[in-house]
Amino acid sequence: MARAPAIVAAVIMAAAQLTAGYYYQQPAVPSFPTSEWRDGSATFYGDSSGLGADFGGACGYCANDIVSLYSTYTAALSTPLFADGNGCGQCYELRCVKSPWCNPGSPSVVVTGTNLCPPNWYLPSDNGGWCNPPRQHFDMAPPSFLRLAQRVAGIIPVQFRRVPCRRTGGVRFCLQGNPYWLLVYVMNVAAAGDVYDLAVKKSGDSDGAYVPASHNWGVTYQVFAALDNRKGLVVKMRSYSSPQQTIVVDDAIPAYWTTGLCYQGSNNFY
Repeated sequence: MARAPAIVAAVIMAAAQLTAGYYYQQPAVPSFPTSEWRDGSATFYGDSSGLGADFGGACGYCANDIVSLYSTYTAALSTPLFADGNGCGQCYELRCVKSPWCNPGSPSVVVTGTNLCPPNWYLPSDNGGWCNPPRQHFDMAPPSFLRLAQRVAGIIPVQFRRVPCRRTGGVRFCLQGNPYWLLVYVMNVAAAGDVYDLAVKKSGDSDGAYVPASHNWGVTYQVFAALDNRKGLVVKMRSYSSPQQTIVVDDAIPAYWTTGLCYQGSNNFY
């Protein structure tokens, strides 16, 4: 379900955030362990700007989400990394290795998984079917790829590792649906970057009043309940990756909320 970009209030700050050093201006590292380096490969795709809806479709990010939250530091993940959408929002550090096209010093770049790189079963995995399982492959936004290697390389061997996601501010919730069904897009998640489960309740209700949400696809979760918008919503969420963390965002969604808008709480996985 498409979200109209003109009504995404949080995008007001996009221009200020979209700078070459955006990622490195993020807050201190959240509490999530960095993994060991592993071997994989990387290519690039999409518009040379690295911005637009095609960099987030399979996860549910619209063009404004990419611009305002992740900038050009994104990648489409092969099936094993995408993990049925559970890989959406996770952060990886990549560096080019064993290629004559690696940039001098083999610098690294950190990207967020925002899309799926689908398999191409008509091509062999070592000759065009770069995203065929079980390959661990990153199809990167061009500006991020060019931090690693020269464009002429096309495909490069890389080493990659999971790293904590550094985010500015709290978790962002964008809403779609109707009076009996609420679809919640969960974005700007710090630390592991991912979400295992989510539940909502009306502000002021007891903890026993939480209504569990089911995973719809990508970064979206659905609540089948009639939720009175005269009260704000509290969101409780648990991360997907181990070690799992649970947070409660008390100010996630204010009173008189409406579908078609995005709201940002003050809490995150730190």
